[in-house]
Amino acid sequence: MNKAVILVGGPSRATRFRPLSMHLPQPLFPVGGKPIIWHQIKALSMVKDLKEIILIGFFEDFIFRPFLNRCQEEFPEIAFKYLREYSQLGTAGGFFHFRDQIVRGNPKNIFMLYTDICCSFPLNDLLSQHERHGRLGTIMVTKVDRSSAHLYGCVVVDNETKLAEHYVEKPETYVSDLASTGVFVFSQEIFRFMAIALEKRIDEFENERAKESAYGRSEESDEVEDVNRLRLEQDVLRQMAAEKKLSAFMCTGFWRQIKSAASAVPANALYLKKALGDNESFLAKTTADGPEITGAVYIHPTAQIHPTAVIGPNVSIHARVVVGPGVRINDSIVLDNVSIKDNAAVLHAIVGWDCRIGKWGRVEGSQITSPDDIDEVTHLGVKVNSICILGEDVQVKDEVFIRNSIVLPHKEMAGNKHNEIIM
Repeated sequence: MNKAVILVGGPSRATRFRPLSMHLPQPLFPVGGKPIIWHQIKALSMVKDLKEIILIGFFEDFIFRPFLNRCQEEFPEIAFKYLREYSQLGTAGGFFHFRDQIVRGNPKNIFMLYTDICCSFPLNDLLSQHERHGRLGTIMVTKVDRSSAHLYGCVVVDNETKLAEHYVEKPETYVSDLASTGVFVFSQEIFRFMAIALEKRIDEFENERAKESAYGRSEESDEVEDVNRLRLEQDVLRQMAAEKKLSAFMCTGFWRQIKSAASAVPANALYLKKALGDNESFLAKTTADGPEITGAVYIHPTAQIHPTAVIGPNVSIHARVVVGPGVRINDSIVLDNVSIKDNAAVLHAIVGWDCRIGKWGRVEGSQITSPDDIDEVTHLGVKVNSICILGEDVQVKDEVFIRNSIVLPHKEMAGNKHNEIIM
């Protein structure tokens, strides 16, 4: 029997996802027509003998309840549970804190996934290598550009044994072009290893505190909290690699982080393209009396699209959206209850809930072409060329052009804006 844990973080972790996370937690934001976390659950549901998926985070309990109820209906063979951390315990702290519930039922293997990633999720292949190599854990890695390797946790891998020899979190100098994807599988013994790591961390803290006391320095309250935090990357993975207890599995499919709001658009495109390749039935197709559909497009059944509109590629249109005559939408996410009037254009953008775009209006961002240009939407307080984002309930008047800008919720745009952040 196998289990999985998805780390969903908390409200303070999604600041780079604003203004979209002001309305909805980042894990529940829709990409490819489904919440970000649904894609992970779907992939986990296809893992052999996986019986339970546990979400661990710092959100209020009620936040995920409706979503998990829907998952229980869609995947009835899997049990779902949300466990709330009493404080933010670090990337491995919540996992270790809830170890008794995780090992209940005596699972052989335990998956751990970060929520802020978009991936092809070859989880059965990952599990096969983990069981074949018999190590304490296996980390899934992907090849990144050498120039951007410092942005990731880097793994030095022995090509013959597939063992991780070193793990370095965001190295200052070049170490490897193999980056952690935030997907792992561990044997149950990982909790004994984490217990030792936490004891070591506490000993280091006590020694440091003793030195400070000897020099008459006052004890900082935030340090008291920090001693209980367990960091997967620095405290666990690095030591596992040093002790030859970590195997590395190469992901040859697609992978991308979803850190900022802008990164949701290329993630949306990747999932839609995958659905198109898998011939998924929920994708829209051109019909005799419908709009022109190009490439991979998701349209919610309640959306109303005028037959003269041109939609796609890489577009998600959600519930109760109304799209008027002559509208062009490309490489974008249009959220619930949006109205787009005649001959308007939405390109490389996210249009938030309840927005209104007037006739001949234009909302346009810049296409993202690299996995590494998605985290900085602003630089020194200035909007850089990236996805254009309208927050909830933004009104764009007729013939107004909003380009490469971020508009916070409940604004009325009566004039053109370019490369601005409208507060």
